[in-house]
Amino acid sequence: MKAKPLVVVGILGKILDQPGRKERWRPSFDLCRQDAFRVARLELLVHPTDENLANALVRDVGVVSPDTEVVTHPLALKDPWDFEPVYAALHDFARGYPFDPDREDYLINITTGTHVEQICLFLLTETRHLPARLLQMSPPRAGRGDPPQGYHAIIDLDLSRYDRLASRFKDESREATSFLKSGIDTRNAAFNRLIDRIEQVAVASKAPLLLTGPTGAGKSRLARRIFELKKARRQVGGAFVELNCATLRGDAAMSALFGHVKGAFTGALADRPGLLRAADGGVLLLDEIGELGIDEQAMLLRALEEKVFLPVGSDREARSDFQLLAGTNRDLAAAVREGRFREDLLARINLWTYRLPGLSERPEDVEPNLEFELAEHTRRSGHMVGMSREAREAFLAFATSREARWPGNFRDFNAAVTRMTTLAPGGRIDVATVREEIERQRAASAEARDPSSDDAVLAAHLDAKALADLDLFDRLQLAAVLRVCAGTKSLSDAGRKLFAVSRERKATANDADRLRKYLGRFGVSWAEVEAEGRWASRA
Repeated sequence: MKAKPLVVVGILGKILDQPGRKERWRPSFDLCRQDAFRVARLELLVHPTDENLANALVRDVGVVSPDTEVVTHPLALKDPWDFEPVYAALHDFARGYPFDPDREDYLINITTGTHVEQICLFLLTETRHLPARLLQMSPPRAGRGDPPQGYHAIIDLDLSRYDRLASRFKDESREATSFLKSGIDTRNAAFNRLIDRIEQVAVASKAPLLLTGPTGAGKSRLARRIFELKKARRQVGGAFVELNCATLRGDAAMSALFGHVKGAFTGALADRPGLLRAADGGVLLLDEIGELGIDEQAMLLRALEEKVFLPVGSDREARSDFQLLAGTNRDLAAAVREGRFREDLLARINLWTYRLPGLSERPEDVEPNLEFELAEHTRRSGHMVGMSREAREAFLAFATSREARWPGNFRDFNAAVTRMTTLAPGGRIDVATVREEIERQRAASAEARDPSSDDAVLAAHLDAKALADLDLFDRLQLAAVLRVCAGTKSLSDAGRKLFAVSRERKATANDADRLRKYLGRFGVSWAEVEAEGRWASRA
């Protein structure tokens, strides 16, 4: 495999890089004379007062290493010993320079410049703002027989951050978490902690991430934001490739993921590279990964572990190095027990698993998401739509109540706001528009509420995660118990009906306590059952 061109970035040394006798050691000059590597390009940061020195260095490098291109960059600093402006200037250079780690190899020379400049280069390299290794040059040692160009050390970093500039990193981390939340000022403490941790892992790891949670919780959107964050940090150079595994089956799934060669199956009229190759160097999102077939799971596991796979109908392996983001609203551990998902694949993608909560679990975030959706409507349509105070209060009261089902979570919420902004008279959502939307939501809930459906009965009392964690045995039993409870006037009355046989064998029957403890196993209280029964009777 051909080595990538080597690019060295460094600061011109005001003292050490001065020309003199031929035998004098000059680090920025002598790094171009090292036997161990050839410098394709030297990116030299130059203080305004050192232009003549820079010109002399460019001429000298041209003599000893004519293949080395020297590019100078002005480094406008009044005081190269002041941490804040030095770090800011070098940070701006790092953000503006077109690094391409896939095509070039980078070294950061920390031999020259002030100690403050060297420390700032170190910090920027450690935090991957400079996607490089460190280069330390040293002069020849007297009496040791060292070559006149001295010697060097290349250092890979795995060190903790400096407290001196920790505030800058915290600010950047806050910017990143806000980016992952699409700029929404969310208030739910648990969700904010979750996004903080995802940001920390996303910028530090290329391992698979598994995003779980109910439909419409924002898994696909978050996955794309993770990719965009990594791209902004120059951690990926490839594309973002997305596939919903629920849409594919059989040969179509194999071909879509791994590609095929011409003639591999009926209808394969030409070669197809496949999505894994399209994601090389980038990020592959497999949404609803629990729907992937067993054969596809086996090939995906090999592609993750060995970076190779076989296209359909081919006897030649293809390569792809990508980061996998997977999404699911299913319990993959249960799918493993049922034989529908490979245990070894789950172990491979389960290193970083994060569950995104549904809208009903984040009532504090309804208002900021309303503001976001209104702003998004303005951005898309070019027309601002406001909302009266009374209308806002009425909508928020409904949207945060148990009456609001939001089965599709943020998709349903977005649809509701879209309808209100579209129907808003004169560009302002009024109370009448909100009431119309609330009635629409109530009608949809009543239509979806089927007394004969176990899922409908359970969904009235359990959130999506608790529902997904129930075994079929518990689902059937709990649904039957809740139906009995809904038709009784009191906890004791429900207990007498449910334990009519076994209570006769007890010296002292406490049916209400038995029922209360049973419901408590699933996080359901009698007060909730009573409230749900009253709502159902009104509906």
